[in-house]
Amino acid sequence: MKVYFIGAGPGARDLITVRGAELLKKAPVVLYAGSLVPPAVLGYCRGDAELIDTAGLNLDEQCQVYSRAAAAGADVARLHSGDPSIYSATAEQMRRLEALGIEYEVVPGVSSFTASAAALCAELTKPGVTQTVILTRVAGRTPVPEGEAISQLATHGATLCIFLSGPYLDSLVADLLTQYPPETPIALVFRVSQPQERIHKSTLGSVLNEIVLDEWKLTTMVIVGDALACDHSEESRLYAPEFAHLFRNASSFKEDK
Repeated sequence: MKVYFIGAGPGARDLITVRGAELLKKAPVVLYAGSLVPPAVLGYCRGDAELIDTAGLNLDEQCQVYSRAAAAGADVARLHSGDPSIYSATAEQMRRLEALGIEYEVVPGVSSFTASAAALCAELTKPGVTQTVILTRVAGRTPVPEGEAISQLATHGATLCIFLSGPYLDSLVADLLTQYPPETPIALVFRVSQPQERIHKSTLGSVLNEIVLDEWKLTTMVIVGDALACDHSEESRLYAPEFAHLFRNASSFKEDK
């Protein structure tokens, strides 16, 4: 018996990995967060699977399901939205499973930050602009460690992908403006890849005057940084004709002017 922590992806049925979908087809027990995992993803589950919505269950109650499944020798698929490595509360589940002597495996998924970048047709790292992406969130009921305040992370000038922060957009923008200039691009992506997807692109100095805050409170990814600008930034050296590496020789070809 094994528990599989599976990244369900950002919401679209076809953005779960092949491995994750194949495991769902086999698992007799499936736990999922109904508030985050769209029903379409559950379409991969076998017809007789026991589907358990964990939205109303605390950690102890979820562990009771794991113990019951282990006693029956039944594998469990535990679906988490996005990728299980980010804001998924899997660490405490893994500790409990280890204490129970239950084997587990993690199957990665498509994160909402990469899905949002795809929806924006944006490369989050651009030569001469930034080579760093910071994944973070603002403090809510779960506090943020000292040194990870938005205003401090913003000092790097990197691309910021800010999770779980829709309810705090007004204060978030204020904190970002302490380090980024008002013309810095910002993008709000609501329920990326799902039928309700909405995108708003603006600048830090203008965005709050253009939106209704209540419309962006839940399931919104916020991306900030100059990498979002549609300008002619410096090109990567990777494909430059004179750039040789293990798999390609340098070329003396010059384009005719």
